[in-house]
Order: sequence, then structure tokens, then C-alpha cells
Amino acid sequence: MDEISVYLFLGFLESGKTKFIQETLEDPRMENGERTMLLICEEGEEEYDPHLFKVKNVVAVTLESAEELTLENLEALTKKHDSQRIVVEYNGSWLLQQFFDAMPESWVINQMMTFFDAGTFLNYNRNMRQLVFDKIQMTQMVVFNRFKPDMDKLDFHKIVRGVSRRPDIVYEYLGGKAEFDEIEDPLPFDKKASLITVEDRDFAWFYRDIAENTMDYVGKRVKFKGMAALSKKVPQGYIVLGRHIMTCCEADIAYDGFAVKLNGKAEGVQTRDWLTLTAKILYEYNSVYRAKGPVFVAEKIERAEPPEQQVVTYY
Repeated sequence: MDEISVYLFLGFLESGKTKFIQETLEDPRMENGERTMLLICEEGEEEYDPHLFKVKNVVAVTLESAEELTLENLEALTKKHDSQRIVVEYNGSWLLQQFFDAMPESWVINQMMTFFDAGTFLNYNRNMRQLVFDKIQMTQMVVFNRFKPDMDKLDFHKIVRGVSRRPDIVYEYLGGKAEFDEIEDPLPFDKKASLITVEDRDFAWFYRDIAENTMDYVGKRVKFKGMAALSKKVPQGYIVLGRHIMTCCEADIAYDGFAVKLNGKAEGVQTRDWLTLTAKILYEYNSVYRAKGPVFVAEKIERAEPPEQQVVTYY
């Protein structure tokens, strides 16, 4: 099955998605002979002007409601228009998972960008945190449109980095000037230390950085406190040690942890026991991950009191 490239543009109403897509389709460098379906999932005040498109063979299709976002419908539209490329202006009030659940197997995300109006972003984040989180968590770039010189970039930066360290951040000012975010994000622990010590409040950042930069930690020694978990998928002689992490809101609190090889360092450990672990990190297959991943080989395990804040966040 031939793969169909998907360009996915996220953001709330009047965030600048339509303008950016219009300018993209006006760029002659985007014309490669492919038949393009422009899938419009919301309609704002700004409308497309196909007469200015330099990209040929563009068919615009509007989905009026989330009920139309189904695998059957998207497959039928792809076949009807014989689409070879998909450009999506996604509805800001729809969760991204709805789109992924409906994606035909042949569709492959090529690019994902998220747009926010800088003037309304902080208010959206206070009142619709889940939707803001949803539009940042997997994107490659976050663009803050209509940014003003008196706005504090750090306020915007911290919210994005609280969700993900991956995307580039761009501030686009009125008049068209754009600046890339260059604010450094030092981790709250020293990755270069002979023993990486992770404080209770910093576990979420530790967990995320290992997930994103696993090989940086291989061979390192680390010390942290966590809550033990045992299950059928945890092999004999191992436990999982981690914390409950809230990434967005209370509804998405989840337990995340690492495979720990006990090496006879702890007896009678039960689920929900709190332990302080000192260990060396290896990279190998473990059934906890069903793949290769960071395995903590215990050097020392001590019983510990539960921390005052048992659920950790990125904020």
C-alpha cells in the first residue's frame, strides 16, 4: 500500500492555521504533481483563496462535525479524490486521538505544527488545559502568532516545555518578524554527576528525560525514591519502581516506572511499598517494556516513607 503524506495543522479557532496553510499552498516549492486533499475540520472568519494556490490539483473537503471523522469516511474520501497528499486543518475542540483513531493505514504523518494566538493562549491554558496539552504533546513546532514585545516569552515557554521538550517554539510578531525560542531548559538534576540524585518533586522530569534520551543514562548510577509495583508481566527477581505522574489534569494521572533488577537487595517487597533505590542503568530487553529499555540494576534498596506529594507533575 502506497504511503500518503499527511501535514497536520493544529490550534484553536483564529490561531492562524488557515493563513499558514494558504501561504503554504501558494508556495511553488510545494507543487510536486501530487493530488492534494485539503481536509478542513473547522471554518473561521478567514477563508481559503484557491485562485492563489501554486499547488495544483487541490480538492478542499469540509467535515462539519466530529461524527464525520471516521476511518470509513476518510478512506472513502481518499479513494474518491485519488489523494496522494493530505493537508489537515484540525478542529481545536477535537482531541487529537480522534484523528489518530480515524486515520487510514496508508496515511503517515509527515509534519505536525500547532498554532496559538499569543493574546488568548494563557487564558486558554488556564481554562481549557486539556485541549492545550493535547495540541502540544506530539507536535514538532509550536507557533505563537500575534506576539507582542511586552509579552514575557518565559510564560509561554514554560507551558510548552511542561508538556514536551521536543517541539521548536516560534514567536511571530505583528508585521511578520519571527524569532525562535532560545531559552535553555536545565534539568533539575545533574546528569553528569557520578551519582545522579533525583529529588521527589523532580521525578517526572527524570522519567521524561530518560524516555527521550535513554542512551544518555546507560552506565550511569542514580538514586531516587519510588513506589513499587508488581504484576504478572514483571519477571521474577524484578520490580517496577516509579511514581504517579500528572501530565495534564487529574483525569490523566498514571503510574509510570522503570524495571528494577533486585539482585537480592530486597525481600518481601509488595505493591505500593515506598523504596529508595541506588542503581546502575543498563539498556536491555525486559518484559516490562516488551522491548529494550532502561533496566535499573539495584546496588542498594532502602525502605522509605511516602513523600508528602505522592503525585508529581512537570510544573
